[in-house]
Amino acid sequence: MKLCFLFYEPIADLRELSRRMAVLKKLGYQGVELTASYPAPHAAAELLGLAREHGLPIVSFLSGWSYGAEKLCLASPDAGIRARAVERLISYSEYAAQLGAHVVVGLMQGFRSDEPDEAIAADRIADCLRQAARRSETFGGRLVLEPVNHLQVGFHHTAAEAAALVARVGSPALGYMLDTIHMHIEEHSLFDTIREHGPAIRHFHLCESNGGPFGSGSIDLPRVVSTLNASGYERYVSIKIYRKLGWEDAARTAAERILPLLRRQTQS
Repeated sequence: MKLCFLFYEPIADLRELSRRMAVLKKLGYQGVELTASYPAPHAAAELLGLAREHGLPIVSFLSGWSYGAEKLCLASPDAGIRARAVERLISYSEYAAQLGAHVVVGLMQGFRSDEPDEAIAADRIADCLRQAARRSETFGGRLVLEPVNHLQVGFHHTAAEAAALVARVGSPALGYMLDTIHMHIEEHSLFDTIREHGPAIRHFHLCESNGGPFGSGSIDLPRVVSTLNASGYERYVSIKIYRKLGWEDAARTAAERILPLLRRQTQS
């Protein structure tokens, strides 16, 4: 497994992004996860150049900005909004594919306030993801569904629900992932869920139960890492801290805690 760091806000200044990537590399990170926005603030070639300069791949892009900023929703009763949401995911996927990255889909599913009927929403979300995934297949794009807790997204909260939706869509361009904060809220057992789904998932977010610094919540981080490793997962573990610390302190303190755990798993 490799360690990645997630930036929640779009970073418009390429020099600032380069500075941050240099800091992450020095701390021992092996990848970076960014937030997508539209239009893209940088050409894909520019990001690829930074990734090569710092030896730090761009692993993935979050797509939730388009729900908050553009009101694009896969469950919307408005067919025009759904069509634009699909096109946005396709554009993100094509952009990410140039970097060998995937696109995380979570918030764009929408809330119950967008569509109160869960079955109708699920049908719309599946149809939209099927369209986006089939187009992504043509250029090697990858979409990853994130099961998000019921306080933050209206649909598909558990790993089992995400896996079922991925199977329903039936495209190799669509997979799913896990996130510890959402599992902590939604799953009966965080560790049983990791054991069951670890071999199938394509990405992983490591986040405290309160979204804050590691150690400030109730997630058993060493057990999460060892269980994930034992499950056969061999991709990136992305650090997700969005409360109480600036990004540099978050990146440093997380690396100090998690890198020794990853090294221990490699040596065992």
